[in-house]
Amino acid sequence: MRRSSTFARQVLLVRVGRRDNPSHGLADRGYPEPHRSHPYLREIGAHQDLASVMPISPAVGPSTPVDDAPSMSIPLLPGERTPARRIKFAIVQSCTLSSLMLGMLAIFLAMRGDTRTAAIALIACVVFDGLDGALARKFGVASPFGAQMDSLADMCSFGLAAPVVVYASLAGSVSTPAAAIACALVAACAAIRLARFNVSPKDGRFFCGVPTTMAAAVLALVVIIGLPVPGTVQVAGVALLAFTMVSSFPYAKLARLVKLPPWLWLLPVVGALLDARLTFALLVLTYLVSGPALWLVARRAPRIVID
Repeated sequence: MRRSSTFARQVLLVRVGRRDNPSHGLADRGYPEPHRSHPYLREIGAHQDLASVMPISPAVGPSTPVDDAPSMSIPLLPGERTPARRIKFAIVQSCTLSSLMLGMLAIFLAMRGDTRTAAIALIACVVFDGLDGALARKFGVASPFGAQMDSLADMCSFGLAAPVVVYASLAGSVSTPAAAIACALVAACAAIRLARFNVSPKDGRFFCGVPTTMAAAVLALVVIIGLPVPGTVQVAGVALLAFTMVSSFPYAKLARLVKLPPWLWLLPVVGALLDARLTFALLVLTYLVSGPALWLVARRAPRIVID
């Protein structure tokens, strides 16, 4: 162990000396020159550079100073930058900015007390949020910049505007601290959900937790239709919806729900004709419960792949 640690220190000293001034050895800095007759050096080879066998830690910064590194600009639009592609790229980004501006409009309307119109603005945010992704894929102008812009716009529209609208709608019906805590949970969980989505591998079949777009749409529709439930139940439902965003339960995407048998869609249609509010509440509750149910099925039968 002593020989190994001594050799490691010698290797580090040699590497630091070569990086600082390749033309001078360690003797110029007061450090002893490592002996080439060391048994470990003989195994490596007399003419092999020590830096080539040094383990590199990911926590160690680059050997070249940041100020000396050559500057390089990262293009916002990868690929061929023709006028047509730039126009398409601008159209996609305008949809993202429209979602952002509509989220700000929802906040302003909620501050004035017009919560229903603010909720309608949130629904428009959902529409533009889905439109920018669809257009980016259709036009072939998807880019990392667009993904980051979409995430930031979602945080403003669905992570901030949605809880502000809900808080304004709950004012007077529940205690202020309870409403504030529930809406703050929505904002915090939306930020966690978006950050996790940006760094996690994507699954084409299921969402990992309820997406922020769907959660904001549910909250906006609750404000628009006005569910006849006590304020405490609404606060509990808002907090539950916030926690489902950061859960690891698998939730089916809308593309998979469309593939359900047609006769299953008759039930919500008939229910909406009888009582739209109750049908909406049951559909939301069923979707929220489907995540833990799928998780239990996959855990009890891990060899069965859910398609």
